[in-house]
Amino acid sequence: MALTAALVGIGVAGASPALASTAPVASTSATALVPVDFLDAPTRALPAAGQSHTFTVSYRNDSSVDQVVAPQILVESPDAGPYLAPADIKVERRGADGYREVVSVGSQTGTLFTDLVAAQHTLRPGETLTERYRVTVIAPGAAGTVQPRVALYG
Repeated sequence: MALTAALVGIGVAGASPALASTAPVASTSATALVPVDFLDAPTRALPAAGQSHTFTVSYRNDSSVDQVVAPQILVESPDAGPYLAPADIKVERRGADGYREVVSVGSQTGTLFTDLVAAQHTLRPGETLTERYRVTVIAPGAAGTVQPRVALYG
């Protein structure tokens, strides 16, 4: 199992769509899947207001069985505050069609986060999930760090 994340400045050219064979997991049972582990990528400071960080989160299923995974973006407020609000940033994911779609952001105790349930994918052995995100700071003076990660389900 391997997690890679690349954080770059504004504008990544030539990004290709995610694997077509990677389908979202349908939630058909009354019991929701619960992550058993997280693979954290390196953190990076939020850019200044009006600027963006573009990055790629990639995970390869090196096991011999199907693996449910979900990429997640965490944006953590400074320890001393002020805490970030969801309206302070915009998170976008590049879709399979090449266009960016806004990803909703939740908030809890100073940490902003993207939804794990909506991001779940089942990877067959040997498959790789690659997601491209952009975090843009909307609010002047917003400070914090961005941490991409992948949730693993058992």
